[in-house]
This record gives sequence, structure tokens and C-alpha cells, in this order.
Amino acid sequence: MKKTLIIIPAFNEELNILKTFKTIESYKKETNETYDVLIVNDGSTDSTEEILQENKIPHILLLKNLGIGGAVQTGYKYALENNYDYAVQLDGDNQHDISFVKTILAPLEKGTADLVIGSRFIGKKNTENFRSSFARRIGIKIISGAIKLKTGKRIFDTTSGFRAANKKVIKMFAEKYPVEYPEPISTTEILLSSGKVAEVPVKMKARNGGKSSISSYKNAYYMINVILLILTSRSLKK
Repeated sequence: MKKTLIIIPAFNEELNILKTFKTIESYKKETNETYDVLIVNDGSTDSTEEILQENKIPHILLLKNLGIGGAVQTGYKYALENNYDYAVQLDGDNQHDISFVKTILAPLEKGTADLVIGSRFIGKKNTENFRSSFARRIGIKIISGAIKLKTGKRIFDTTSGFRAANKKVIKMFAEKYPVEYPEPISTTEILLSSGKVAEVPVKMKARNGGKSSISSYKNAYYMINVILLILTSRSLKK
């Protein structure tokens, strides 16, 4: 049986992390799925660590905040060291629907993709699907255009943190993962490394609490820098 690890980066997610974990565990019991779960506590300064310890939730504590890129890479390193076949990224804010993990894993299991992105912007439109603000969607379209210009491949949900990787990509990400703007940059690097990237439609929810890692005042800075990094990205192949 293939081994699957769910990686959940968490920074100051005291309002969400327990609910996120319990939702996954309930789903596993209902469906007999055998996913393993690893939460990477990215140096949280709130009660996240206490909640993880009190509820005996599998996790790694980073003593210093490394940012989303460093936290996710920690999960990929764990997946590589423990010989997982697949790794699934899931946000700690309970935005991602665990029932769509099967959908995201399917292209990996079929061998048609190395990296799969759960997308809000493809497939049948659903009014209940959280698609972010209008300004954020415009930004995503601009980033999508930059990735298409650099790689020739159109990616629609460029900032989705709901993703799955096979062993090939687990190894690449464990060795090198972007510190800044990790989703669009890592996707670009995999495409430049001749990796197969697919998108599948998923549903997402708005955050129940806490704060997004991208604040509105950073948007212009974010857009300029992420586009520059996309256009200067290189293959991960040595």
C-alpha cells in the first residue's frame, strides 16, 4: 500500500489547528483512509504548540519562524526520510476540504502527473467555493501569465497551497524549496525540470479565524517580486 503524508504548516493557528486535525481524523475513520498527518509548527507565538501537545497531535516544532517555505520544506524532508510515496500539502486554517485529497492524489496514482494542484478556478463553477477577493484573483491571473511566459504551461490557481507530490517531487522539494512565494515559484521550477504538473478542481472555504500570510499592504511588493522570481527561475535538475 502506498504511503501518504499530509503536511500542514502552522503559524499562530490556535483558532483553527485542532479543528483541522479533528476533521482529518473523522474523515479517515469514515473512509478507512490511512493518511499520516504531520503538522509543522513554524515557531508559533500563540497557543498552537500547547494545543498540539495537549492533544498528542503528531508535529515538529521549529524553534524559529522560517516562513511558509521553510515549514513546508521541513515536511518534505520528513516525507523523504520516512519513504513516503506521496505528500499532500494542506493549510492549517481549515480552508481545504480533506475529502478532495483523493481527487488530488488521483493523477499521481495514474502516473500522469508529478505535482498536482487543487484549483478553485477550473472545472464547474460553484457559488459555495471560496475564490478569494477580486484583487487577489487579478493578481493570480497576472502570475499565471508570467508562469505561462516562462514555461509554456498555463497554471490557473498559482497560489493554491492544496497540492500533492510524488516521490520525484518530494525529493526535489526536500533538497530545495523556495523561501519566498513558494507555491508559484516551486511550480515554475518543477515545470522547468520537465516535471508534469496537473490541476484538479477542488472546493475551498474562507478562513475561520487567524490571519492570512499575505496582507493587503504587501500586494504590490508581492506581485513585482514574484514575477521577477518566476522569470529568473531555473530547473531543479543538477
